Amino acid sequence: MTTITLNLQAIRTRIERAASACARRTSEISLLAVSKTVPAPYIEEACRAGQAAFGESYAQEAVRKITQLGPLDIEWHFIGPIQSNKTRVIAEHFQWVHSVDRANIAVRLNDGRPAHLPPLNVCIQINVSGELSKSGVAPGEERELARVIADLNRLRLRGLMAIPEPTLDTALQRSRYALLRKLRDELNAEGYQLDTLSMGMSDDLESAIAEGATIVRVGTAVFGSRETL
Repeated sequence: MTTITLNLQAIRTRIERAASACARRTSEISLLAVSKTVPAPYIEEACRAGQAAFGESYAQEAVRKITQLGPLDIEWHFIGPIQSNKTRVIAEHFQWVHSVDRANIAVRLNDGRPAHLPPLNVCIQINVSGELSKSGVAPGEERELARVIADLNRLRLRGLMAIPEPTLDTALQRSRYALLRKLRDELNAEGYQLDTLSMGMSDDLESAIAEGATIVRVGTAVFGSRETL
């Protein structure tokens, strides 16, 4: 087996164990392989090993790979900061966008989504650790953005996403992810039907799963460090 295949098996085992530890079903949790800066042949190798969903952060790089890998049955997720001038190309080529944090970006994605495609699945990014350099709305500001997205017929609001500040403190990891779950539950109590919590990465996916993650975004543990590619 290749290294990527073995890495995927190891991550799936971690997900199964983490789900079991908190009495969740593994089927509730999807693995998103973060493939930004990863060459197309590596993505194809992961796809052949059974991985279907891949996350990209740079629109132009991603479109080149999407075009190159077009014959493969891949679900593409955009997970990086969104520049206004990239909204159309993102709306045209991706099935999911995890990083919506401004109303004008949501409107531009909606307007750029081709009518022949199904609505674009989107998540609102929340800055759960309050970093000044991090994208995302502050907790409490998601309601207004959710109302905007709900009125856009080419978008489908699926849930919330977070990229907390890295920490080895498990209790702190869990508290930040618990906050995201709480915000999701509050929106659902207001009538939204959000089914997605995009949270958890290579170093903290267990904490995220314990707090309800439905999508974990894993790059390094699948493809290795970017410096080795």
